[in-house]
This record gives sequence, C-alpha cells and structure tokens, in this order.
Amino acid sequence: MKSLVSSYSFFSGLGKYRIRTVLFIAVAWTLIDIMVVLLLSDGNHKPFKFHLVRESAVFIISGLIGYLFVFAFKNVFRTRSPLYNFVFKSMILIAAAFIITFLIHFTDSLFLNDLTYKNALQSSLDEVLQIRMMTRKVVYWLILFAITQLFIEINEKYSPGVFIDILSGKYTQPKIENRIIMFMDLKDSTPIAEKLGHVENFKFIRDFIFHVSMAIIEHNGRIYQYVGDEIVVSWICNKENTGKCMAAIIDARKNLQKNGQHFRNSYGIIPEFRVGLHIGDVTVGQIGVIKKDLAMSGDTMNTTARIRSACNELNQKFIMSKDFMDNSDLKEWQGESLGIVDLKGKQTGIELFSIKI
Repeated sequence: MKSLVSSYSFFSGLGKYRIRTVLFIAVAWTLIDIMVVLLLSDGNHKPFKFHLVRESAVFIISGLIGYLFVFAFKNVFRTRSPLYNFVFKSMILIAAAFIITFLIHFTDSLFLNDLTYKNALQSSLDEVLQIRMMTRKVVYWLILFAITQLFIEINEKYSPGVFIDILSGKYTQPKIENRIIMFMDLKDSTPIAEKLGHVENFKFIRDFIFHVSMAIIEHNGRIYQYVGDEIVVSWICNKENTGKCMAAIIDARKNLQKNGQHFRNSYGIIPEFRVGLHIGDVTVGQIGVIKKDLAMSGDTMNTTARIRSACNELNQKFIMSKDFMDNSDLKEWQGESLGIVDLKGKQTGIELFSIKI
C-alpha cells in the first residue's frame, strides 16, 4: 500500500494539517526546553549564543522527530498497537536525545569555549557517555514525548480541531449550528460480510474507511463518528464547503480506484459506497460522564440518515436534498430530481436529487 507521504501532497488539506502538527511539536518542545533551562539555571546565566545554539538544535531535531511521527511512520504503524508505536518511537526519541545533547555540547565547546574541533568532539562524546546525566535527559524527553503523543492521539480521536474546542469549553453548553451533513456507508455490506467472514470483513471495512477518510480530511470534513462501515461527516454550511463536500466524495472514489489492486488481491472485492447529503440546523454539545464525547442531534441528522437509506430504495449511489442542491454550485446536469420522496419517520415528503459524478 502506498505511503501517505507519496499519496497525499504536503500542501493538500491533509498535508497542511500535518505540517501544522509538526510545527506545533517543534515550537512546543523548544518553548518547554527554554523554560526548563531557565528554571534550572540557578542564577548562572549563560550567554545568548549558548541559548541560540541550544534551542536551534532542539527546534531542528524536534521538527525532524515530528516529521517522522506525523508523516513518515503514520502509514507504517497504522495497524500496530499503541504500545508497539510508543516503544518504537521512544527508541527513536532516545537516539534523538543523544544527538541533541551531542550537538548542543559540540557547538557550545567549538564556538563558545573556543576548543579545537578534535577537543570539542572528544568533550561532547564524554558528555553523551555520562550515564547519570543522559538518564535524566532521556527521561525528560520521554515524558515530553508521551504528553505530545497523547495530545495528538486525542486530537485525532475527535477529528482535527475538535479537541481544542472541547478543551476551551466551546460545547459545554449545547450550541445550534447550521451544518452540511453527509452520511456515507459501504454498498452491499451484507453480502460482502457473508463472503469474507468476520475477520477479513473487518479488515476490508478498516481499509475502506481509511481511504475514504483520507479524502474527507483532505477537504476539511469533520468526521463525527464511525458506526460499523458508516461514516458521518459535517462541514459548517456555506457554498465553499458544499464544494468541498462534493470534492471529498469524488476523491474518495478516486482513492478506492487507485487502491483497487490492493482490494482485489486482498479481498477479491473493490468497495463502493452510498452517500446521503442534507443541510440544516444541528445541536452540538458534550455528553457523557465517564466517557465524554461530542454529540450532534436534531432532525437534520435523522433526515440525512433517511436520505442515505433511500439510496437502496431508489437504486442510486449519491442522493442530496433540495436544501443541499439550493446551497451548492452544482450544475443542472449534475443533479437530477427524483421527485417528492416520503422518508421513513417524516410526516411530509421532501424533494431529493440524484448526483451524477
């Protein structure tokens, strides 16, 4: 399977999110190191050059570690356990701690203490090989890494940006927001499950969700939840985001087609999906006691789920409501009216459109 680095541009929606994460790691670790150095200085103020050299080394190494964790290793360890991830990445971090210590001491000795290149190299090696001192530094970097990794995992659990909203208390009190809602699920999931069996079907769904999710994240969709083979996604309602919603659907199909050989070789099936689209007010707020989560509720959610279900009844892959049609820049040939359709649980029918893509 292609790595995410090769499949997705650094400057795509997904790439920009990851670049921001790498910069966050580099800046956060550098600021924390500055505070630690100042707190442990005991009144012995080092020259500005020392701090400049040290923090430059910390920033560069932190950025490289961030790149490895966020870009290079993201796909490699996608199916590995969190413990395996943590142990492997911790080993890399321990090596990085030695490198940072060596670079800081070497540049300090060479440029600030005016030692010769050979003496600066020997002095730096002696510093790195001091077990007691290096143990303290390794523990320090491992704690810093654990906190950062926890932040990244929680942020990705809630979808990018949601964790900050929760942390700031934005949704402590329920808020009504006008949102684009998309329900997407796997087509013919029952016969596929019967053919593949429990374990292989789970792997199939996991791969399917991975590739369509990449398209959704690429176009800034906020993934609300996964329910089996179904994905519920939202965007703040505006014309730009209706375009992003449509682009996400198109790119999701492209991702599955590009990885068709993988699905064919592994499962003998290339997945297809169905989509229901609607626009309206939803209530967003935190729920739960022991396991807290961010919930969206309201008639818009229920209606979108019914629209997605109507794909089977009307023999269509992609269906949108008239509200979505009116708020989008779709051309007439891209949306064909299916007439007024009675949806389960709705007292009055609504006009639906099939999407031609």
